[in-house]
Amino acid sequence: MNVSTDTSAPATLHMNDGVAVITLNRPSVRNAFNAEMGVLLADHYRHCDVNDEVRAVVLTGTPPAFCAGADMSSRGDTFRPRDGNSFTSSGVAFKPWDVRKPVIAAVNGHAIGIGLTLALQCDIRLMARDAKYGIVQVRRGVMGDGLSHWTLPRIAGFANAAEILLTGRTFSGDEARAMGLCSRVAPNDEVLDAAMGIARDIATNVAPASAAASKRALWESMTSTREQIDALETELHLRLMRLPDAREGVEAFLGQRAPRWTGRAESIE
Repeated sequence: MNVSTDTSAPATLHMNDGVAVITLNRPSVRNAFNAEMGVLLADHYRHCDVNDEVRAVVLTGTPPAFCAGADMSSRGDTFRPRDGNSFTSSGVAFKPWDVRKPVIAAVNGHAIGIGLTLALQCDIRLMARDAKYGIVQVRRGVMGDGLSHWTLPRIAGFANAAEILLTGRTFSGDEARAMGLCSRVAPNDEVLDAAMGIARDIATNVAPASAAASKRALWESMTSTREQIDALETELHLRLMRLPDAREGVEAFLGQRAPRWTGRAESIE
């Protein structure tokens, strides 16, 4: 697995105190997405999934943007015909919902096209109030990517998804929050700090196996019946209650001390 620590790479990974920060890193082109960035993102997500030291993940962009969309350096050939046997519109082979740790998108600037659809794949989104957002591809002769036709209706509802995807218009952070695309908005230069605060709280206070179980149930609820989620929650509870963390969490709470978790994300499997 190739996890780049090169600070000049199109997507970098840094870790500190249980939090992994993945940064889209092509600031000269507002972090425009290209194939190399997609490969590195998948590698970083895989690393975060299997590394027990990672308790939470933050995805952000090198200022002045989060991601301005597809790299259009090839101009009219940006969306040239591709080989149907190898092309995928998802952009990243291993996605945030495949990571068994909470993934927080710190959308600290403009997120256009695939820049926004990448953020929609994360568990939690914080967005810059004064940035521009949109899934604009219908205005470029193609259509929304990154499974946006699956994520967006479930996150923001069919009516909002239809307007965003079919008009390709741009909107502000405040409007994004009003439509349910994010849980919080903040000034552009405060978004990352706010996301890091959430990530550090998770890294310290949330049992890794519990987070993995809850994340699994959340994402499976997208396509499951009420009865299926009832059965899944019961199954996951039975697995969690067999772990030492079920006792440790209660004893730490009653003792008014920080918990000492020993379970791992894969403990529920």
